[in-house]
Amino acid sequence: MNEVRCPGLPASWINGWLAAVGATVLDPRIRLRWTEGDTVAMLCASDVDPALALIESWPERSLLAELPIAEQWHGHGRLRRQVSIEDFQERVSAARTHQYSWTLSSTMTDLSVDEKGQVMHAPFDPAGPGTMKWLHHRLLKVWAKAAVTEERISQSLAGRGGRVADSGLGFDQTRLGSLADRPGISALVDPIVEVLAFFGLALLPVRGRGIDRRLDRRRDQGTIQRGWRRLPDANFRCFYWPAWQQNLDRDGIDALLDAWVPGKRAASARLGIHAAWRSIGYERRASADPTTAYGSERL
Repeated sequence: MNEVRCPGLPASWINGWLAAVGATVLDPRIRLRWTEGDTVAMLCASDVDPALALIESWPERSLLAELPIAEQWHGHGRLRRQVSIEDFQERVSAARTHQYSWTLSSTMTDLSVDEKGQVMHAPFDPAGPGTMKWLHHRLLKVWAKAAVTEERISQSLAGRGGRVADSGLGFDQTRLGSLADRPGISALVDPIVEVLAFFGLALLPVRGRGIDRRLDRRRDQGTIQRGWRRLPDANFRCFYWPAWQQNLDRDGIDALLDAWVPGKRAASARLGIHAAWRSIGYERRASADPTTAYGSERL
């Protein structure tokens, strides 16, 4: 096996974990495990260098522009930040057999409807800043800044990738600066990691409880995305994710996430899991602050 150690993708970093998983989605030749101790990603492939495999599989803009979550898609409904049930159902019906139909099922669901009668979004589909209020636009924007080469990908995997001024997908807490940072630079991201993290969403489908929030206003009745669990005695959810020791492809990771239950140490050990984390939400600076970001806490 050809293995690449990836200090730039530590499991404790939510974007690093999503990006490492996304690498196995983007190229089926790649498998993933995590080192013990520092828990960084180890990408491996049998017949090719994993960094080269990512270059060969890197998506063209034309592919991303034609994803089923695009605002306009072959005349089947219209998807913006607020999506009607009718538009969503029309789009889902048309894209059901599409290779990237997961871009719909990992971001929205009509099994939960908000106060305006619109479909609900997943926690990993937060509203974006300014005019970039939906995930597909943010993906295209950050992809354009990636300038992909084998050296550039290798630098990102090694933790030396340059950051660019952008909000990315809106998950990464490390993108946020402080009040003392340079004016005009509100967020910095590694665009390679952001694009890979998007593909990691393929293994995190979202659903709902069949609740219309216009009729039932109780909290925590919204979307349910894989990995998100409610804390005991709390009305909010955290994302839980593990690190494992065996080389797993996309389907193996999918099966592992099905079998894993956080907090069950003996069962986790039998699954090869040696570490796990949960997300910590960003504390907003003001009530009108729209920022969404996730840090981590080791279990």
